[in-house]
Amino acid sequence: MTVRRLVTSLFAVLLIALAPSDILAQEAAVNQQAPGFTLKAADGETHSLSDFEGKYVVLEWLNYGCPFVQKHYQSGNMQQLQKTYTEKDVVWLSIVSSAEGKQGYYPPNEMLEQKKKHSGEMTAILMDTSGEVGRAYGAQVTPHMYVINPEGQLIYKGGIDDKPTTDTADIEGATNYVQLALDQAMSGEEVKVQTARPYGCTVKYAAK
Repeated sequence: MTVRRLVTSLFAVLLIALAPSDILAQEAAVNQQAPGFTLKAADGETHSLSDFEGKYVVLEWLNYGCPFVQKHYQSGNMQQLQKTYTEKDVVWLSIVSSAEGKQGYYPPNEMLEQKKKHSGEMTAILMDTSGEVGRAYGAQVTPHMYVINPEGQLIYKGGIDDKPTTDTADIEGATNYVQLALDQAMSGEEVKVQTARPYGCTVKYAAK
């Protein structure tokens, strides 16, 4: 292994979050009702999870400054997923739980600029500055992914795929768990992988 690859691997390991016990204690459970919430979007509109009853909903914890998030946005992978499924009437909510002054936080107008810069295709970017919603879901990292079915039950939570690296080359050939869960559920099949270890940068919550 070259020195460069060793450093990259160590960097990735350091960024992959170990779940804090206070978050795990409140973690939303698969096959249970997803915690309800109401948040204001970067564009000023207010959205509640209950608004989307009867639809599939994807929750994506977002931090544009995180190298793991950049992997999926710089490659266009995340935007393609967003576009593919919103065109199938799936609601895609990207949630920013970074506190003010911490990595990933932008004031709403600047967040909209970031969405435009990254060609985001999500339904909305929701601002969770207090971290209340992130903690209710047990969101540990960015990107931490959740899929909710039309009955409001959580049917998948975890990493976006099975390649916990920052290398865009690893997207090809990876098993994308969000895609898998949506395709199986929308076809009336059982979701085979309901949980997977999340990977990414720790969510930059406000201090308690």
